[in-house]
Amino acid sequence: MEIVFQRPKALSDVSSHYCPGCTHGIIHRLVAEVLDELDLTGKTVGVAPVGCAVLAYNYFECDMAQAAHGRAPAVATGLKRANPANIVFTYQGDGDLAAIGTAETIHAAARGENITIIFVNNAIYGMTGGQMAPTTIPGQITQTSPYGRDPKYAGFPLKVCETLSTIDGTAYAERVSVDSVKNVINAKKAIKKAFEYQIAGKGFTIVEVLSTCSTNWGLEPVEALTWLRENLIPYYPLGVYKDKEVF
Repeated sequence: MEIVFQRPKALSDVSSHYCPGCTHGIIHRLVAEVLDELDLTGKTVGVAPVGCAVLAYNYFECDMAQAAHGRAPAVATGLKRANPANIVFTYQGDGDLAAIGTAETIHAAARGENITIIFVNNAIYGMTGGQMAPTTIPGQITQTSPYGRDPKYAGFPLKVCETLSTIDGTAYAERVSVDSVKNVINAKKAIKKAFEYQIAGKGFTIVEVLSTCSTNWGLEPVEALTWLRENLIPYYPLGVYKDKEVF
């Protein structure tokens, strides 16, 4: 019988701990498929920080390192500089990357570090209970913004790809989503391109993935996908924000 679908070799054969409706599992699979297709698993090191991404090392069959909250780009910098032949990626959420880890992210880009960041943006703090995050959109209800985020008091959300695209050391920055089959396919293409740029030594690459958090959004899984489509994508438009080989 012909095999038409199977688990990527770079993805561990274990049960997922993620909440029903969470799209971390889809993103994990896309990263693993890319590692397989580019034959990178044996020379790749992933960095998992704090947050829902903290257990990513349970799911990838490559070497993994643990980083303190927000410090994954700094750890990745050290790993890549110590072993330039390795492929190094971080897997980070928005609270981790865009709050406590803002400086590490921006300065890794400014230095043009030849690493890849997979940035999962669900616009809320997931593991710690659903507090407002730097990416929580105006009007969004969270545990710490029960009446909706008010920019007058909480400021405006940080748009990561737009910000990093202004930095000379950024080689590639694209925002994707995993809310539909079409967008999942496009997300994989973006992740693959980011890794290919790292292989070619082009510099800092980041793929921002709009993701769901049905538990902390207080929605059923299908409703969460709809909410993402109707609210996050209009505020965070999908597309390539920086590609040094094109513009």
